[in-house]
Amino acid sequence: MGMASGDHRAQPPEWTAADAARILRVPTDASHKYSRGVAGLRTGSVSYPGAAVLSVEGAARAGAGMVRWLGPVEVARLVLQRRPEVVTTPGRVDAWVIGSGTDPGNREPGETLRLREILAGSHPVVVDAGALDVLDGASAPFVATPHAGEFARLRERLGLPQASGEAGAAAAVRETAAALGGVVLLKGSETIVAAPSGWATVVRSGTPWLATAGTGDVLAGALGALAAAAAAEGPAGVGVEQLAPLAATAAWVHGVAGRLAAGIAATGIPAAGSSAAAGPAGGGPVAAGPTGGGRPITALDVAERLPEAWAIAFAERA
Repeated sequence: MGMASGDHRAQPPEWTAADAARILRVPTDASHKYSRGVAGLRTGSVSYPGAAVLSVEGAARAGAGMVRWLGPVEVARLVLQRRPEVVTTPGRVDAWVIGSGTDPGNREPGETLRLREILAGSHPVVVDAGALDVLDGASAPFVATPHAGEFARLRERLGLPQASGEAGAAAAVRETAAALGGVVLLKGSETIVAAPSGWATVVRSGTPWLATAGTGDVLAGALGALAAAAAAEGPAGVGVEQLAPLAATAAWVHGVAGRLAAGIAATGIPAAGSSAAAGPAGGGPVAAGPTGGGRPITALDVAERLPEAWAIAFAERA
């Protein structure tokens, strides 16, 4: 599984469309739903049911062969209303997504046990939001996906000093990944991804319009789909270092989907006026410039543009 070139001990290089294209997988004539990967999600809660819907939407639109969601019955109803193809009973899972839309302060002991069992397994795990507190002792390969506030609390729990400045942030993400023994994806205007080895990259494909509720849930689901596809390829599975380029690719695709939803052209995707870079239906041409202009978006808007962003990255293979 490829990684971007460059000295990853220095300031991280940018993850590009070409990098993402090397990671993305397309089905063949021999593919079936299981060979494309089963993404299992324990996301959302009675208090935050929308996170379940959004993470499932992210996984489904990022190419999972099957999405399996497990959780409260009342939340399952909402998931199935949006995505009737989702399976809500236990069974095969190739990669997990846990924690989105959950509150560790309100978590039942039985749910904590189930999360720890997932993290004690062998399948890759995307650990978001309300599950970041159960990372200690994890043996499964994992990607932690904190935002800035969660990242600060995570470092405090690890006994690490707080980071300052852009250069400090990259070093802090590397340090945290090494301390945890897993990949860390720090969400932000520039998303930083680091592996325990010190390999790191920065993703700049996004837009400030992505700073809205639920977009992180979509990203977690999309990353779960990519991890499931990789894990389903063979018995060797996916190691923790292999999760880093998958995380960077998910962040790149998610960022481009945000730009497309907001009607903004992006470096590395087709120029304004092309069919691939067009804004939402009826929205007119995209605005010029890598970050300027645009319009408000919602998390579902981003999820709905994931397939188009995925295709833009994959076109780099041509």
